[in-house]
Amino acid sequence: QVQLVESGGGLVQAGGSLSLSCAASGRTLSSYAVGWFRQAPGKEREFVAARTTSWPGVNTYYADSVKGRFTISRDNAKSTVYLQMNSLKPEDTAVYYCAADQRGGNYYSPNAYDYWGQGTQVTVSS
Repeated sequence: QVQLVESGGGLVQAGGSLSLSCAASGRTLSSYAVGWFRQAPGKEREFVAARTTSWPGVNTYYADSVKGRFTISRDNAKSTVYLQMNSLKPEDTAVYYCAADQRGGNYYSPNAYDYWGQGTQVTVSS
């Protein structure tokens, strides 16, 4: 079992930046692919970014809507995943969730992930 806890959400003006963290406990994250998703009120949970494990090679994936603005990274020694969000827009407002994928699969789908955090609210004002 892996427990995930997000932090770093908050209120920011459009054009600003936030850095989210996702700390894992229970088991190390090193053997899991990790992802970030978000869910706005009345909308489905949508993919934001994912990063695979170190072997055979690290791959990162981004939703088109955040490409060039968001960066996913991980520190396996700290069992922590990060999401650096720059140039934030009001449409980025949502609850952000981190997730861990043990089995491998379609990183863009929430169904591929086995463990989820409780979410952290990000609000971008115009």
